[in-house]
Amino acid sequence: MLIYMKHQAGRFENVDTLEGCQIVRVVAPTQQEISLLQDTLHIPADFLMAAMDRDERPRIEIDDPYRLVILRIPHQDDSSDTPYVTLALAIILTPTHIITVCSQESILWRDLLTARHRLPPPEDRVSFLCAIFLQVARQYLILLRQIRDQADAAETAIHGSMKNEMLIRMLNLEKCLVFFTTSLRANEPLWDRFRRIHGRDLTDDEKDLIDDIKIEFRQAQELADIYSNILSGMMDAFASVIANNLNVVLKLLTSITIILMLPTLIASIYGMNVELPLQHSPHAFLIPMVLSVVLSGIAITVFFFKKWF
Repeated sequence: MLIYMKHQAGRFENVDTLEGCQIVRVVAPTQQEISLLQDTLHIPADFLMAAMDRDERPRIEIDDPYRLVILRIPHQDDSSDTPYVTLALAIILTPTHIITVCSQESILWRDLLTARHRLPPPEDRVSFLCAIFLQVARQYLILLRQIRDQADAAETAIHGSMKNEMLIRMLNLEKCLVFFTTSLRANEPLWDRFRRIHGRDLTDDEKDLIDDIKIEFRQAQELADIYSNILSGMMDAFASVIANNLNVVLKLLTSITIILMLPTLIASIYGMNVELPLQHSPHAFLIPMVLSVVLSGIAITVFFFKKWF
């Protein structure tokens, strides 16, 4: 899908043609759409295909007059078992256009266009890119807080009932945090390289903006590490609780089995077809019953003091 946009009258609007636009949003492009961009803007094919690889590493490439910036952005998909993942976003700078390429539709552009701070015009390319970077960092922070809230809800549910569904949900959230942590670490070298490339042309405000970006991403990375450690600790704790509960149940069942075995043993002995003591006594039935109750009571008392119940 190709979406053409142009900045005019202080706002971004969709336009119908490639020639009349300044920004091209490329989402899950077909081969025909890639060929159109190659033929029209003469962009290297590997630049356009870079974002299609789910595992593409963040980097900056220069092939004059084109520049490629790839970073990992967060993505939310509630229909998946793993609701939070990361995608590769490619930003291609040509002499006339800015092109963003992503393998799936992201909320990035929606948030950029509705953000409280107005998106800079594409002519100011450094500020425009910095605005994208800053919005990506904020999206990480927003989704990390959502993961924290979902983990808290799952923990509360597990306290009430230790269901496999909740444990699997927490395991999936832990997997999401691994994706986020890995992507945030991979993004980190970008900002220093970006600053070195544009260092001489940066204004003081742009330098401050890059510093803000580094701070936001560092905060997101620290939060992801903290939440990941907490969730990992919770999973270990719940695993220990489950194992302990299993031991308690097995100990209880073993105790009950031993207690029930004593009357069965006595009844089995007195049921043998041989001469037995007191078998002609009028209390022949009562004696084994009393003996069974006494032995069972002794066993219950011993197990109680040993805290097997």
